[in-house]
Amino acid sequence: MPKTLFEKIWQDHLVADLGNGSHLLHIDRVFLHERTGSIALTGLAERKLQVRNPAHAFCTMDHIVDTRPGRGDETAMPGGREFITRTRQETRRAGITLFDINDPRQGISHVIAAEQGIALPGLTMVCPDSHTCTLGALGALAWGIGSSDCEHALALETLRVIKPEQMAVYLEGDLARGVTAKDVMLHLIAEYSASGGRGYAIEFRGSGIGQLPVEARMTLCNMAVEFSAFTGLIAPDEATLDYVAGRPYAPVGDQRDAATAYWRQLSSDDGAVYDRELRVDLADVEPTVTWGTSPQHAVGISGRVPDPGNESDEAAGRAMQRALDYMGLNPGTAMSSIPIDAAFIGSCTNSRLSDLRAAADILEGNKIARGIKAICVPGSSRVKLEAEQEGLDQVFRDAGFEWRESGCSLCFYAGGEGFTRNERVITSTNRNFEGRQGPGARSHLASPATVAASALAGFITDARITGN
Repeated sequence: MPKTLFEKIWQDHLVADLGNGSHLLHIDRVFLHERTGSIALTGLAERKLQVRNPAHAFCTMDHIVDTRPGRGDETAMPGGREFITRTRQETRRAGITLFDINDPRQGISHVIAAEQGIALPGLTMVCPDSHTCTLGALGALAWGIGSSDCEHALALETLRVIKPEQMAVYLEGDLARGVTAKDVMLHLIAEYSASGGRGYAIEFRGSGIGQLPVEARMTLCNMAVEFSAFTGLIAPDEATLDYVAGRPYAPVGDQRDAATAYWRQLSSDDGAVYDRELRVDLADVEPTVTWGTSPQHAVGISGRVPDPGNESDEAAGRAMQRALDYMGLNPGTAMSSIPIDAAFIGSCTNSRLSDLRAAADILEGNKIARGIKAICVPGSSRVKLEAEQEGLDQVFRDAGFEWRESGCSLCFYAGGEGFTRNERVITSTNRNFEGRQGPGARSHLASPATVAASALAGFITDARITGN
């Protein structure tokens, strides 16, 4: 029987069929962070269990750590210091690699797992964070788990998993100028709803994939979870193999040759069957921005805020009205006329070097609008260093942005630093539910280019109009 990419990786890692759709899988890599990693490691210690393979477990400081210059263990989150110091203590006890605050390899888990070559094609990888699916862009089977499952994976290198159904999302045609992977995902989610991928592992396919650099593919897979999917993945191609080559944890020599031969087999067979297929005509996608409190509340930047009264489903209409009330918007408002108070570039979705370059192209030689708070947080210390070597940091600073240390930062509010009530933020993050970036903060999801252009104008703006 022809097999899909997902099926090939699943079968290669299948330890046992437990019945009723439940399988026991071998787990190749476990990645932790200081918010939940210390909990999982402490749980193991209390049960007198050890990490089975410390060489395949990693941890970073990203969720709670401060991103302001001169940072240390102190953090704006109440109790944050305890998470940081406990994580440091427990990783040392367990013998696993920690990318600590001042380690040049430190960064957001899903950014550095790829950057360091920890995530590789064909591997299974888990992390107690829902956006672990980002790493499917390399052809890995990666998904987010809870602390209890994390303990199990650390102790036994296996996990009990309910096998999802399979979906193919075909991206066909050519991307228009100024349209990004972020816009494609917001368009997809708006078209099929935030629950459109529920119960599925999604493979992104089609001619459009080859137009996207590997880092842009990471944005696609990152937001698969916002589509409610189990994970997202893309078959590795030559661009993937070039990206992986030479990474610190990637195989070398004869092992590299053997791995490459295996990686080249990781694609869906002709005739492989999916449980559902969706198609996106890329010609229909324009720069896209959210207006509400879900990624599905999105329209093209040339569009207008929709009217809940036009919804045939009463429940959907009520949900839309609640979102508009929270966001302080009226139906019919042109998206390109909405004023903003703040701009944020960062997160595991859009904080890589290519994202910063795209924003810097818009910002260079310009100043942000008066009164706008603008912050850029690179996704890793390596991204920050490379950006500084290219002079991008100076472009951001000259434009009026704060230039931060790497971490999750203001992507989400955990009781520490956040945007304020009714503060309207154009943001390159992945979630816009009520309070996501601070109590009462109003978040509009967009690409880094759209964020940069909007910061310059002081209102939501099409970057294709303002770009250099």
